[in-house]
Formats: sequence, structure tokens, C-alpha cells
Amino acid sequence: MISRRPGAHALAFIFITVLVDTIGFGIILPVTPELIMELTGEGLSRAALYGGWLLFAFAIMQFFFGPIIGNLSDHFGRRPVLLLSLAAFGIDYLLMGFSRTIVWLFVGRAIAGIAGAAYTTATAYIADVTPREKRAQSFGLVGAAFGIGFIVGPAIGGLLGGLGSRAPFFAAAGLALLNVLYGFFVVPESLPPDRRRPFHWTRAHPLGTLQHLRQYPGVLAMIGAMFVWQLAHQALPSSWSFYTMFKFGWSEALVGASLAAAGVTIAIVQGGLTRVLIPRMGERRAALTGLTLGSLGFFGYAIANATWMMYTFMPIFAFAGLVYPSINGLMSQQVSELSQGELQGGVASVYSLATIIGPPFMTQIFRFFTRDDAPVLLPGAPFYASALLGIVALLLFARATRRTEAVIPATEAAA
Repeated sequence: MISRRPGAHALAFIFITVLVDTIGFGIILPVTPELIMELTGEGLSRAALYGGWLLFAFAIMQFFFGPIIGNLSDHFGRRPVLLLSLAAFGIDYLLMGFSRTIVWLFVGRAIAGIAGAAYTTATAYIADVTPREKRAQSFGLVGAAFGIGFIVGPAIGGLLGGLGSRAPFFAAAGLALLNVLYGFFVVPESLPPDRRRPFHWTRAHPLGTLQHLRQYPGVLAMIGAMFVWQLAHQALPSSWSFYTMFKFGWSEALVGASLAAAGVTIAIVQGGLTRVLIPRMGERRAALTGLTLGSLGFFGYAIANATWMMYTFMPIFAFAGLVYPSINGLMSQQVSELSQGELQGGVASVYSLATIIGPPFMTQIFRFFTRDDAPVLLPGAPFYASALLGIVALLLFARATRRTEAVIPATEAAA
């Protein structure tokens, strides 16, 4: 059973794997501020700083280990790497649930960052089983799983928060470990031995990976645009809970409900509209549209002065879900079939670099503009910064793809 090749349901297998993992991650978001305050004795504004540094610990480990994981999956196959990554997440949640000091939260996040390549390996898996011209739509499945996970996960987390700040972490650990069992018995290998390549340490680090990707025209430029966009995106996981609790007085349950609502809009776009809009618009126009509407959504969150306004801007921001599958689809078309895992490892490292910089940056901005002696009270400052970064990413991507438009069709034709 384990050694069979992927069939017609291979994408469904990987969708469920990512979905369950995302539900586990979403469960802990509404209660993370409360647990940090419990362990540190600090108020909400300062607790946001710890939240930013926790994301930093995860990201810096993933930055260095992402290329290693991607290259290992090119050598050993996707399945074993995916299973080890999911198991590490289960250990992370258990450590956080049992933590008695803030130090253990950082230990758990570091472990998760080392093997936090579930999404990297999942996208390489999709590239293995999907024709080049359909990869952008298929990459949207990962985003759809992410969106649906954020419908279910935060809603469950908000409810479990009533049992204590640690209950959601144990629930997330259980889901992660169940996911390992699911992957072990159900998910087949997608990379046959004849398409694997030797593992080389010279390519298994961020600089080595990016250096190797230079041979593909325009790929590094598009990765740069994705980096800036991901930097903008960090306002959401790092600041959303703190921002809405501070500005609107939301409870953990209301934070969970808002994330679930956002997940609905993301799932609609990435699970359905990407498969319609990207083929009609093309990857470039779809990405430009997503970057434009995503930047507008950030600005809307920043200026919102009532709960209903936050919900109004959610469906606008949801079209940012076009960005990742469109740009990733363009890059995947230009990269050799033997280097799909390496490409996704490089993308993961760049995303991790943005996550290293972004959360401390965003939470420092939030802290600066919400502290008692702030020069002006502006809790939406992180989202203003994200809107500006989104515009920069839009300009970078437009310029990068103007230079490579002639190359992309030629690459597709060669395939």
C-alpha cells in the first residue's frame, strides 16, 4: 500500500494532509496571547513582542533548514520527509502545551522550524504529479487547504480556549500525530527513483540554493517580489490577535471567529476561483490582481474603526490568494523537473527570511504605537506598513515579469 504510485487522487491526499496540519496551527492562534501573558505576567501590548519573537525563532530555523529539507526530498522522496515534518509539529505543540516558562515556547517553535517543511514538500509533491500548465491551479489547493484550515482551526481554538489556554495546544498535537498516521498509511510516494538526484551540501543551504536557481531567467527576481509580499503578510499572523483585542476588545472566541471568517474567503478564492481565474487571466495578470487587492485589503484593515469594517475588507484581501499559486506556477514552469524540491526549498527559505524580519518588525511597530507614552495612538500601524510593502512587491513583480515574458512561453513550449 505504501509503495504504490500516486493515482487520480494524489492531490486529494496531499490536500487532506495540509488541511489537517493547518487546522492544528489555526487552533492555537486565538489563545497564544493569553498563554504568553500567563507565562510572562506582561500585558497585551508587551506580550505582542514575545509573539513576534516566537515567530522569529520558527522562521530563522526554517530559513536555514528549508533548503536542506527541499534537497532531501529531491534525494529520498517526498513521503518520508513529509512524515518527519508533521511529527515535529506534534512535538512542538506538546512542548508548548506543557510549558511552564516562556523558554519552552521558544524551544517548541525552534523544533517546528527545523522540520517545518510540510508546505515545501507538499508543493514539490504537487509539482511531481501535475502537468506544467496546470501547476498554478494545483498550487492553489495548498492555499485552499490553508483557508479551510483557518475556518475550522481558529473556531475550534476559540471554543477550546474556554477550557484553558493550553487545551488548544494538546488538541493541535493530537491532530498532528493523527496526520502522521494518515500520511503513513494513505499518502503514496510521488517521486520515482529515476527522477531523484544526489544530495549535495553545497546546494542545501539558502545561498547555495539561490545561486543554483540563477541559471533560470527571472526566477530570482520573482522570488524577490515574493519576499517583499511575504514580509507584508507578516502583519496578519503576528499582529491580528493583538490588534483586534486592543482596538475592538475582542475575546479569544471573537478572534477565532474572525480568523474563521477570513478562512472562508481565502478558501473560496484559492479553492475555487484560482482554478477559474488563473487559466483565464494568465499567471502574470492574476498575480498583479492579487497583489493590488491584497494591498488594498491591508489598508482597509488599518483604517477600520468598527468590527463590521474588518469583515468588509476580508473578501477584498482574499484575492491575495492569487499571488502565491500564480508566481509559484510561473517559476515552476522554468525550473528543471529534477529541481522542484530545491525550488520550493529556496522559496521556503526566502519566506522564512521574511518571517524572521517581519514579526519582530510588525510587533515592534504595534508596541511603539500602542504603549502608554506613544507619540500617537495608531494600533493599525502594522497594516499601513503592509499596504506600502504590498505596493513595492507589485512594482517588483511587474518589472521582473516584463523582462521574462518572452522566456516563459518558450520554456512552456519546450516542456
